[in-house]
Amino acid sequence: MSLTIKPTSACAFDQISLGEIMLRLDPGEGRIRNARSFTAWEGGGEYNTSRGLRKCFGYKTAVCTALVDNEIGHLIEDFIMQGGVATDFIQWRADDGIGRTVRNGLNFTERGFGIRGAVGNPDRGNTATSQLKPGDIDFDHIFGTLGVRWFHTGGIFAALSETTAALTVEAVKAANKYGTIVSYDLNYRPSLWKTIGGLEKAREVNREIARYVDVMIGNEEDFTASLGFEVEGVDHNISKIENDAFKRMIETAVKEFPNFKVAATTLRGVITATVNDWSAILWHDGSFYESRAYPALEILDRVGGGDSFASGVQFGFMEFNDPRKAVEYGAAHGALASTTPGDTSMATRKEVEKQIAGGGARVVR
Repeated sequence: MSLTIKPTSACAFDQISLGEIMLRLDPGEGRIRNARSFTAWEGGGEYNTSRGLRKCFGYKTAVCTALVDNEIGHLIEDFIMQGGVATDFIQWRADDGIGRTVRNGLNFTERGFGIRGAVGNPDRGNTATSQLKPGDIDFDHIFGTLGVRWFHTGGIFAALSETTAALTVEAVKAANKYGTIVSYDLNYRPSLWKTIGGLEKAREVNREIARYVDVMIGNEEDFTASLGFEVEGVDHNISKIENDAFKRMIETAVKEFPNFKVAATTLRGVITATVNDWSAILWHDGSFYESRAYPALEILDRVGGGDSFASGVQFGFMEFNDPRKAVEYGAAHGALASTTPGDTSMATRKEVEKQIAGGGARVVR
């Protein structure tokens, strides 16, 4: 049974995401604590899916977010425009001069190497996006008048503040009302929840949002932390997710949330920060689909690999409405995104399809 997805002809946008976009400062091969220069990128868990769908797969996408009307905000805007993502729904906030009342988020991220894992050090308190609240975005206009085939958001945005949690609920309800597919990446981050209610609050918020989700993305740790599901035999101390653990988790989750039409996750065996076993698994309509495996995948920058997986899954459903193709496009896109720097994908559709077909890494001339 396929998903009921609106046709392109009925919608102004293929996909819209709701989330924060930060300026990522990357020390390259070095470390944050020793850096004397940084490469600037943009990135945000929800936005990254929109950019991947636009740049890799050619879909028309947009992002709902907020930025401060200053030079940093417009630098982030310039990155978004370079990625081809529509900026129609950016909320601009007045600059108070020093960021006392509102600011743009920064994310210092080092890639890791070998036995040294990647490190993220976000500086995102009091940001414009974290102050978004219900009523700020006209979802009736976006989903009802303009039309959107797919809406994506996630647990990072919902965790920014009590108001963003409430806005997420408002957004998914509106998308449901107008027949837009809703995907949600649980993306549990203890650091984001610890000062606003911790694990208990995370579960309360995410369980409310989950009632309106069609496509749920997250591994078994996300399902446990964010939704409260415990499955016997799951060892959260191991780095590689076992397929049968994820399957048992999903079988439990869909009984409580029968609105879930798809559930999916990447399967990562972390050998070192720069070598991972990589694959993916997806559940749809009572069946599980596994992607081809990418053993000992060499990683340049792991950040954003899961978001590129999510955008590949979205493409597979919107383009083919086929769960097997969705998990293959997701796995291949996520793997390729891990071979380039920055949060966002630099892959092309041809490269993704080459990997799905089993293509190698011989030089292309």
